[in-house]
Amino acid sequence: MTVRHFTPPGMLQPTPYHHVAVGTGTRHVHVSGQIARRADGTPVAPGDLAGQVAQALRNTAVGLAGAGASFADVLRLTFYVTRWHPGLIDAFMAGVEAVAGEVGLPLPLPPASLIGVEYLFEPDVRVEVEATALLD
Repeated sequence: MTVRHFTPPGMLQPTPYHHVAVGTGTRHVHVSGQIARRADGTPVAPGDLAGQVAQALRNTAVGLAGAGASFADVLRLTFYVTRWHPGLIDAFMAGVEAVAGEVGLPLPLPPASLIGVEYLFEPDVRVEVEATALLD
């Protein structure tokens, strides 16, 4: 395996993600921000944060697979969420958990950042996910 995820003693625990990833591969894979749209552009789960998180992660999995990678190879994830506030964490995590088994997303997650933003590029887009992976 090219990536090892862990949380060393002395770092905040428990969290729904690991704090550290160590990669030993040589091929970098960067998946651009993925949103809750089907391949034909049809919106998925308008207004439903959990549904949008799940679809954005599905799309991320497709991008990774296209490069010969999977979530097991991911060094880090970045989530951008519009109108974020801490009260949304349950809906956010429901979307993650709903799709984890389907797309092979490990729980806890790889190192991840969740960044609250005012607006993404279209009004119905609540979530955007970026992934960075490493392969041999």
